[in-house]
Amino acid sequence: MFAFIYLYTCSIIRGFGAATALNGFIFVLFLIAGEADIAYVIGTIVLTALAELIRYFCGYETKKGVRWSFVPFALSFFAYTAHWWTDTEGSLAAAVEEMRPGYDQLMIPVINNVPVLIVVIVLAIPIAILGMCMAEKRLQFV
Repeated sequence: MFAFIYLYTCSIIRGFGAATALNGFIFVLFLIAGEADIAYVIGTIVLTALAELIRYFCGYETKKGVRWSFVPFALSFFAYTAHWWTDTEGSLAAAVEEMRPGYDQLMIPVINNVPVLIVVIVLAIPIAILGMCMAEKRLQFV
């Protein structure tokens, strides 16, 4: 789904700014909702900048530039969950306040399972590439 939106945005914004505009919109929503903690802010900025740099160096209007810049853009959606690993105690305390009783205890095994986190992030890369290839075929991007 995000590959279609990103590809379409890149076809409209032929230079700098496709990843910035999309992540900027989400960023503002997170700020309004009070969900933008420091891990999210740093992760989003770094991954957005990386997407923009890849697109710049590979070419704004090239399939290669759009396809490879989508990888860090897709990974930027993991920035929201980074607080679980950067501020575990604060995240668990917030879970106690916001969620049903016992939710924090359900999250502890997830937070402590770092190998699965790494696998999920690594698997997100080929899935992002596959998603972009599917979007390219469907939207007939050349």
